[in-house]
Amino acid sequence: MNDILICLWSANGFDRATQGVIGAGRRLADTTGGQLHAVLIGAEDNTLVEATSLRADHVLVADRPELHEAQPELYLAVLTGICRSLQPRAVLLGSDVYSQELTPRLAHRLEGSSMADGAELTVAEGGALRVRRTAYGGRANAVYELGRQPAVVWLRARGFAPAEPIQDHHGTVTHLDIELPETITARIAERYIEARDGVPLEDAALVVSGGRGLGGPEPFEELRQLAAAIGAEVGASRVACDEGWVPASWQVGQTGKKIAPELYLAIGISGAAQHLLGIADAKVIAVINSDPDAPIFKHAAFGLVEDYRKVLPALTAKLAELATR
Repeated sequence: MNDILICLWSANGFDRATQGVIGAGRRLADTTGGQLHAVLIGAEDNTLVEATSLRADHVLVADRPELHEAQPELYLAVLTGICRSLQPRAVLLGSDVYSQELTPRLAHRLEGSSMADGAELTVAEGGALRVRRTAYGGRANAVYELGRQPAVVWLRARGFAPAEPIQDHHGTVTHLDIELPETITARIAERYIEARDGVPLEDAALVVSGGRGLGGPEPFEELRQLAAAIGAEVGASRVACDEGWVPASWQVGQTGKKIAPELYLAIGISGAAQHLLGIADAKVIAVINSDPDAPIFKHAAFGLVEDYRKVLPALTAKLAELATR
């Protein structure tokens, strides 16, 4: 039982989150001395199959019309059957809403243990999986040892480095003949996908984000202009979303999106612990805030204590000018 199983949704393609899950699984399998099994659920994506086979030992494709759109009950049934057959030591999933829902339920069906928001995976001396994650709203780190196998863990978004292709390696690709349950207790009856231009926040290299200090929805149009000047995406704090100034899908933080951009520019955001947890993996944090005691300054590489209204027009104009050169 040294093998590791990772679960990937074909609809996501070979995105950053998928690459991180593959990378985490590959390194963990190398540590345990087992093999890496990658289960791809949904419509077959040849690009994803090929990319995964260069990094995993076995790729198991579960392609049935009923699985082309996410249905948690069906996905759970499929994963449970595969895991019971392979008996892996650990099962790793991504940070999307379906993975978060399935992780504890899958662990329960397999009589294993589960953990959420894993940021680091190690193996204890006795062979149990150890998972590091944040605690107390990001104020501390805690390491949990999962004694019951399999350990089922969903991983922090963009928290793990991708795996490079293995030289002269091509894993086996198997198309599974799956028997789906005749009846399921619940189905998703309706989906609403909010339209958004640009790339998802989780995949953005540059993010400009606004908070309570902006005072209302109108200043976010200025943030849009600034973001457009540097090719960034726009995010927001929980307060800005709760007030209805911007869509909930813009929220960055513990209860929103956990992101890891190259640059995170926070404007009018004080830096509550829950927000800081969402940007913990950002490479560089820059801040514009009129409050010199705002907690976010302690985490910033660059900071400017000033009213954003005096800074934003000039900053946007200068960046737009540089972009045209």
